[in-house]
Amino acid sequence: MAIVNSLVTNSTAAAIYTSSGNTAIVTIHLCNYTGTNQTVNVYVVPSGGVAGYVNQIYSNLQLSAYNTWIINSEKFILNNGDTIRANTANASSVSATVSSIGI
Repeated sequence: MAIVNSLVTNSTAAAIYTSSGNTAIVTIHLCNYTGTNQTVNVYVVPSGGVAGYVNQIYSNLQLSAYNTWIINSEKFILNNGDTIRANTANASSVSATVSSIGI
C-alpha cells in the first residue's frame, strides 16, 4: 500500500495522485486545516485527459473549518498514467492524502 500527500491548489485542478501501473485507490482524505470553510472539486482523469465536468466526482464539496472528508465507499481502479486531481477556492487551505494499492 502506498500513501501520497499533497496540498490542493487553487487554480487548475492539479494531480494529487498519478497511477504508475494498475492501482486501486483505497481512500482519499481531504483535510481543511484552516478556521474557515473551504470548497473543493475532485476529478478522476484518464491518462492524457484534462479535468472537467465529464470526470468530476465531487463538485463544490464544502469542507467546514478543521474538518476532514473521507472518500472510501467505492474503489477507483486506475491504469498507468490516470490521475486523481483536485482544486480549491483558496490556496494553502486543504491537504490531500491518497492511499492506493497495486493490482
